Amino acid sequence: MRALVVTPTRELCAQVEESIRTYGKYSQLKSITVYGGVGINPQIDALRRGVDILVATPGRLLDHVQQKTVDLRQVEILVLDEADRMLDMGFIHDIRKILALLPAKRQNLLFSATFPEEIRKLAGSFMKDPVTVEVARRNTPAELVSQIVHPVDATRKRELLTHLVKSNDWKQVLVFCKTKHGANRLAQQLSRDGVNADAIHGNKSQNARERALEQFKEGKVRVLVATDIAARGLDIEALPHVVNYDLPHVAEDYVHRIGRTGRAGVEGEAVTLVSHEDRPLMAAIERLINRKVESRPIEGFHPGSAAPRAPQQQPSRNNGQRRPRAEFQARGNGQRRGNGQHRGNGQSRNNGQPPRDGQRRPERAPTASAHADQLREARARMAAEGEKLPQHGHRAPARSSRQQHWDPRRSEPQEPAYAQQRKPDPSRPAPVIQRKRSFAGMVGALLGRKTETEE
Repeated sequence: MRALVVTPTRELCAQVEESIRTYGKYSQLKSITVYGGVGINPQIDALRRGVDILVATPGRLLDHVQQKTVDLRQVEILVLDEADRMLDMGFIHDIRKILALLPAKRQNLLFSATFPEEIRKLAGSFMKDPVTVEVARRNTPAELVSQIVHPVDATRKRELLTHLVKSNDWKQVLVFCKTKHGANRLAQQLSRDGVNADAIHGNKSQNARERALEQFKEGKVRVLVATDIAARGLDIEALPHVVNYDLPHVAEDYVHRIGRTGRAGVEGEAVTLVSHEDRPLMAAIERLINRKVESRPIEGFHPGSAAPRAPQQQPSRNNGQRRPRAEFQARGNGQRRGNGQHRGNGQSRNNGQPPRDGQRRPERAPTASAHADQLREARARMAAEGEKLPQHGHRAPARSSRQQHWDPRRSEPQEPAYAQQRKPDPSRPAPVIQRKRSFAGMVGALLGRKTETEE
C-alpha cells in the first residue's frame, strides 16, 4: 500500500475513490474503499488481492487493523480530507491511533476549505516544516454564491420553505438541518405539502443514503434534507440552491454548507432562514466571512405576522343547522326538553297530537284510585248476586297455573343442609368409638391390666 486517504463520511469516501479511478484510468494503480455500514468480508477479499491507494473512514479502518487484514507499515503518503473535521474532537482519538501505526517517515497532506487556528496548531504537532498552499482567502465562500437571509418566525420556517420552493419553481434544493430527527420530520412535512423530499443522515443505512443521494442527483427527488454529514466535500453537479433551515453552531460549517453550490464555475444561491433565536449564530457567521449578508423579508412571512387560518367547518348532525339551546337542557318533571315542549305530569310526548299511522302506544297501568273503584264495583256485583265476599286481607289464588316464585324476604331463615344435625336411625347399629391409648396403656392392656376408667 502506497497511499492512505482518510475521510470523515462514507459518501465522501466513495466520491474520492471514484475520482481516483477517473483520474487514474490509464494508470496501473488499484484503489478500493473501506467504510462502515456495509459487509466487511468483501472488503477483506479486496485487501488480500492487493491495493495501491486505500480510501477509508477511521472507524472501519481500525476494525481491519484489529482483524489484521490491513498493514499500514508501508504507507508513503497520508491524506486527511476535510482535515479540520478529522482533527476535531469527534475523530482526533482515532486519527492518533492511525498515526501510531504509520511509518515515521512519510508525506502528510491536509485538505480543507476552513482551517481554524487551533487546528493549525494541532496539525503542526505531527508535521515537520509544513507548507501552506491557499487558493482563496481563508474562511471565505465562493464568489459565485449569492447569499440571502429571510427573517421569519421559527414556527413558520417550514411554511416559508414550501412557499419558496413552489413559488420560485425550484427543481433541486439541498436543505440543512441540525438534527437527524428534525431532518426526517421536515422531509415528511414537505412531502405532505406536495413537495417530493427525502432525508439523509447518519442513522440511515448506507444503501438508503446512497439511494437518496442518487435520486437527488438524477432529479427524481426535488428536496434533499440533510444534516452536516452532506456538508463535507459532496460534489453535486450544478446544484442551484442551498437552504440553511437551521443555522450551524460552528460558523465554519456555514462555509462548507453553501460550498455545495457555485462549484466548477456555475453560479448558485444560498438561502438562510433566520428567526429571532438564530440572530447570534448569524452574527458569528458574518464575523467569520467578514461581510454582511443581505436580508430580504418575504411578504406575508414577516417576523410576528400570524399565519392566515382558513375557516374550519365542524361536522353537524343537523346538516349544518345549529340546534336550539333549549334542546340541551335537562329533562323530566316539567322541565323544558326542547322547542318549548314539556314532559311529565301525565302529559303525552307529542303534546296531544295523534300518533303516527301504523303506530300504537301501549296503554298505561291504572292508577291507585282506579284500582279501588274496580274493587268496589266487584264487591257490589258479588253482593247483588249473593256470593260470599272474601275477607279483608285474604288474597285470592292466582289465576295463572305457574307457581309463584319463592321470595326469601317472606320466609323464615333456614340453615343449610350440611349444617343441620341428623337424627339417629334406630335400625342402624350405633358406631363404636375407640379411645386412643398411649404406649404404656397398650403394654398394660397386653398384660391384662385395667385402666383407671375401667375400674
